[in-house]
Amino acid sequence: MKKITLVFAILLLSAGLSYGQFTFGPKIGYNASQSHSSMSSIKTSFNSGFHFGAFVRIGKKVYVQPELYYTSQAGTFQIDSVKPVNDWKQKVTLGTLDIPVLIGFKIINPKVVNWRIMAGPMASFVVNSNIKDFNSVFGPIKNADIKKANWYVQVGTGIDVLFLTLDIRYQIGLNQAISSATSTTTGTTYNLNATNKMWVVSLGFKI
Repeated sequence: MKKITLVFAILLLSAGLSYGQFTFGPKIGYNASQSHSSMSSIKTSFNSGFHFGAFVRIGKKVYVQPELYYTSQAGTFQIDSVKPVNDWKQKVTLGTLDIPVLIGFKIINPKVVNWRIMAGPMASFVVNSNIKDFNSVFGPIKNADIKKANWYVQVGTGIDVLFLTLDIRYQIGLNQAISSATSTTTGTTYNLNATNKMWVVSLGFKI
């Protein structure tokens, strides 16, 4: 965690020296996530969550925006088998430390209101996880099956009104967050190849 914070601080310092204009502040928001599996017999559904943290914006018309925030997100997996008595359903809830680095462009840029577009990579680190079984049949996913570091790409748009900044983004997983899981009850291995997609809506306050 200390190394991540140090890298983030160095990034902010170097970017600030390069681009000049500097804005920062806290942010909070809502996210809706869904995990997708390559197995046709596995159903998934959207789950709501939240995030909070801070952002920095460096630059004028073209800008760099590194962020650091904690996200609570979840994914629900459910088997749809020919024998319903063997069906299982699990909800995987994660707490992650997310570090996106976005490149943005201000399309409309008056003093009071501006409209922006942005895109960039994001590193995500799992700091806590919880798995809940809904049926009497225990599911195969365990904490050890969850990859602890994942990569995403974010694309989105935003609008600023005075000191408020509102962003709407779509987040796409670039790697498998859960590759496979084996049931300790039946010994069956499920090649989930699960990736995550998420809508992110956040409100920030420029200081």
